[in-house]
Amino acid sequence: MSHFPFITVAIDGGAASGKSSSSRTLSERFNLLHVDTGSFYRAITAEFLRRNVPATDLPAVQAVVAGLQLSTRVNGRSAMMAVGGSVVPEAEIRRREVNDHVSHFAAIPEVRTALLAYQRGQAGVARERGFRGLVMEGRDIGSVIFPDATFRFFLHADPLERARRRAREGGDDSIAERDRLDSSRKTAPLACPPGAISIDTTFLTLPEVVETMAAPIAAQLSR
Repeated sequence: MSHFPFITVAIDGGAASGKSSSSRTLSERFNLLHVDTGSFYRAITAEFLRRNVPATDLPAVQAVVAGLQLSTRVNGRSAMMAVGGSVVPEAEIRRREVNDHVSHFAAIPEVRTALLAYQRGQAGVARERGFRGLVMEGRDIGSVIFPDATFRFFLHADPLERARRRAREGGDDSIAERDRLDSSRKTAPLACPPGAISIDTTFLTLPEVVETMAAPIAAQLSR
């Protein structure tokens, strides 16, 4: 049994703000289960598209949500969501069609409600697998999923810099449009939660961003 306290680290922010790279690094450094909730919404979106269900057809969306069978597979230190027993391939959830639709499906309250308990359940997965805790990235982690997380961070950066980062990654989705949709939705909008540590990553290197978050985590784990 580890003598370290179980911790939860919530990292929120818009696209290309540095969430994924920094959360993966923190996962490695502190042996935390890494949970990318954006991939969850992408996997669900891919499922809707596979069934030819548009986000505007609420009854059809509700019918799909009611029958979803979600489970978790752990690959290394990463939690992967399985839909109907199968993990949607990374290439599938990153394709342009999914990019164009994910924010629309993510704005539907029934979809967010369906994923709420599942996302919170990842803490149990982390405990069962012997991790010191979990680091979860997304857009409403510190405000809705884990409002009482041990640490809550909100990463942001200049929109032009984030667009450059996404282009270097090979992405072609619209940062501004994703921001608009995610920030204006009525349910769990993208916003810095009160009390969270806000970090402007525009002019910071990845190691600098990581160290800003790692310092208080290391202090907590050393007590």
